[in-house]
Amino acid sequence: MHSMEDAELITQAIASNVRAQRSHRGLTLDALAARSGVSRGMLVQVEQGRTNPSVSTLTRIASALGVTVARLVEVGDVPTVRIVDKADVVTFQQGDVQARLLVGADTPMILELWDWRLAPGEHHDGDAHPPGTREMLTVLDGELTLTVYGKSHVIGKDDAVLFTADRPHRYANLGEEQLRLVMVVAEPREAPDH
Repeated sequence: MHSMEDAELITQAIASNVRAQRSHRGLTLDALAARSGVSRGMLVQVEQGRTNPSVSTLTRIASALGVTVARLVEVGDVPTVRIVDKADVVTFQQGDVQARLLVGADTPMILELWDWRLAPGEHHDGDAHPPGTREMLTVLDGELTLTVYGKSHVIGKDDAVLFTADRPHRYANLGEEQLRLVMVVAEPREAPDH
């Protein structure tokens, strides 16, 4: 787990990265709020480093800016080869759902590698990603009930799935044991015009 100094460093990195990405695109706070569905007040708090935003909020902001969540939490520059030490993995915790962003990149396309753990009875609702976004995942432990386009699919241990993630989707653990899955999110580089 991160120390308080590390958490503060990440919060400040998110603040400066969101500000930089927004100004690079010439977006006002109001324009980013409209694109992302995140309130202007929350965006101000994020950009001033006064809040630790949820994974859902960060995902919405990243999608609206056309970058990865990894780019928003990135503390330094990205070299040609980047090894991410386990101590530097960013963890988002909401109740008994834990999502760890292991590594991400945003050129030539947006890619994120995630490690998710959901306790029995837990679920996570994923927001619709930009058109053309695909997700692929494999279940390491337990059983995943994945709902996409209103249809549920059960993915067992050691099975894998690929799906189009440009509509809302849900990951649910309806089983009796902890669910652990590894997921790759692949998003087109160009953010669609809203």
